[in-house]
Amino acid sequence: MLFQRSHTSLRQTGDEKLMELLNRGDHAALDELYSRYSTRLLAYFDRMLDRDTALAQDFLHDLFLKIIERPSMFDTSRSFPTWMYSIAHNMCKNEFRRRQVRLHQSFEDDEHAAEHVDYAKLVDHADFARVLDDELSRLAADMRTTFLLRYQDELSVREIALIVDVPEGTVKSRLFNIAQRLSRRLAVYRPGTGINTDFDVNLDLEINNERYG
Repeated sequence: MLFQRSHTSLRQTGDEKLMELLNRGDHAALDELYSRYSTRLLAYFDRMLDRDTALAQDFLHDLFLKIIERPSMFDTSRSFPTWMYSIAHNMCKNEFRRRQVRLHQSFEDDEHAAEHVDYAKLVDHADFARVLDDELSRLAADMRTTFLLRYQDELSVREIALIVDVPEGTVKSRLFNIAQRLSRRLAVYRPGTGINTDFDVNLDLEINNERYG
């Protein structure tokens, strides 16, 4: 019964307080943080690492190992999710460097590659997911992170700016450029084609918010 009360108490404890407990040696706090964030972090790593699920799982375990080994790194005055995603973002950037992938390539660099894709033939939801993954794989690491944190994890512009360490205006500019790019590339899925998606609606909102707001 005592264990059950403790477990319930941890579920009601804030992230930052859990990190304080972990810093004091309470590893049950880590279990609770893992329960809260492992699924969304795995999805983030999976998308960032080109759907290499095994590598994504390794990255997830490595991230929590970093937290276990050095919980004192966390400044409890900060938001835990922002700090955690900053670590995840840097891990992916380091991986991309090891692969010698250019992190700051322009969108125009791969325009010719898209010309060989006949999007008109891709007319079902399964293909939409595949084409989206392909387009994301063409983005530089910082751009891909910005997209995933906004649309997959639904973080605010301010939170994303803190994670990737750029001004909020830069985040907005990236989101606008990505939204324009993907909206154009995935035009076959727009209303009127018979294949509408919530994602497509979100892209339109992002473009309009940046243009007019």
